Amino acid sequence: MSRSQAEKAVIHEHIVNLAAERFREVGLNGIGVADLMKEAGRTGGGFYKHFESREKLVEEALQCAFDKREKALEQYTDPQSTLTLADLVDSYLSERHLNDPGSGCALAAVMNDVARSSDSIRGVYTQALQNELAVIAALTSGKQPSKKRAQALLAMCTLVGAIGLSRAVTNEELAQELLNTGKTLLKALDA
Repeated sequence: MSRSQAEKAVIHEHIVNLAAERFREVGLNGIGVADLMKEAGRTGGGFYKHFESREKLVEEALQCAFDKREKALEQYTDPQSTLTLADLVDSYLSERHLNDPGSGCALAAVMNDVARSSDSIRGVYTQALQNELAVIAALTSGKQPSKKRAQALLAMCTLVGAIGLSRAVTNEELAQELLNTGKTLLKALDA
């Protein structure tokens, strides 16, 4: 790879990582290409040197966010791990995750925007959801695959719903109640 190609790859990766963070913070439509490129230290006109369309940027940025999440989940699936579903629940429904959507789970952060997006963007999201469900199912106490899957689906709905609703409300007590109730119910589910 020539130096200019290597530099282009570094810039491209920087833009994708920045977009992945910003999309989780402000939604897929919360930042325009020009503002994103400016924040990346690039001109808006340079965007098309890296991406054929905004949709391709969204796909890459979401894949980047989902890849980071999958990497973080490896600590739960490592054969030597002692981490449990309760640990995952505590981490997901934490103050840190609540207050830092830019580095958090993209499944919750961009769900509503993705629902109105193209099939290709929804496909990236669907695969990430399937991956997360598999991790959660592996952590459940169920013995039958169908029960493990059902527990994982319920857990995912509770996790995403509780964090999403907690971010949406202005009442801090209600936000804490949502997080704490989600934790309590999910831990009881797996007891």
